[in-house]
Amino acid sequence: MKGHVAVIGAGLVGSGWAIVFARAGEQVRVYDANAVIRDDFLTLVSRQLLDLKSYDLVDDPSVILARITVCVTLDDAVCGAYFVQESVFEEVAVKTEISIAIGQLLNDDAIVGSSTSGIPSSAFTSDVKNRERFLVTHPVNPPYLVPIVEVVPAPWTTQDAVDRAFTFMEEVGQSPILVRREVEGFILNRLQGALLREAWDLFAEGYASADDIDKTVSEGLGLRWSFMGPFETIDLNAPGGVGDYAERLGPLYHAIQKSRKNPQPWSAELISGVDEERRSALPLGKLPERCNWRDQRLMALAAHKAGQTS
Repeated sequence: MKGHVAVIGAGLVGSGWAIVFARAGEQVRVYDANAVIRDDFLTLVSRQLLDLKSYDLVDDPSVILARITVCVTLDDAVCGAYFVQESVFEEVAVKTEISIAIGQLLNDDAIVGSSTSGIPSSAFTSDVKNRERFLVTHPVNPPYLVPIVEVVPAPWTTQDAVDRAFTFMEEVGQSPILVRREVEGFILNRLQGALLREAWDLFAEGYASADDIDKTVSEGLGLRWSFMGPFETIDLNAPGGVGDYAERLGPLYHAIQKSRKNPQPWSAELISGVDEERRSALPLGKLPERCNWRDQRLMALAAHKAGQTS
């Protein structure tokens, strides 16, 4: 028996991971220090599974739900696990505390992945027992609909732990990438950050509204980016491939980069301006409804992509 998978932290990210693992046939034990979150957990997951069923993305929600157990102690969740996915609050002190506790309970060969979106694991595992088996496994929310996982080792993470974490993510249906060494924000958020910086600057300088900037991505760049990345995109956009594209348009992109100097934090005034536009388009009280709409669209896209060949 190889044991079970533990999910520590039962919020939105943790619930998404529980679905990923249970959907793949794993026995999953979930723990959260907050009793209210623990009590509501299975109801939340059940609702998410029913949504997935409506798009034929799972067969029998009840079978998947039966593989998930909510634990009242950390020991019950971690002891005997061969993989632990930590998804607690994104703060170094919080992650340090839980990592120390998890490290004391690990099986001899268990691996711990953290859902941190930008904090390297070296920032919170340096004094942790079994730190050589801790690393980042950063998902995109919700992970059961968006399969990318960034696998990021700390300087002391063993190659065996990296390889096994990468393989495990493939086995449960995710699409892992290896970030070869730690960098703030990893790959996904650095790419997103570059786009966000330009979006904020274009809005601040009055070139376009927030809605039109969003539309440029949703009705333009994003349509291709839903099935190919930036390098393949430009490779297909010139007769001679990426080299030809770089020769033709490299000077333009270089000029754009040079035009952006001395980056500044997003100012309160700038944030207020974008927030005003967004709240005009979507009142704050309707955010949950729109989040559900987003997830439904992602389900439809996932169902479509599942029926396509590469």
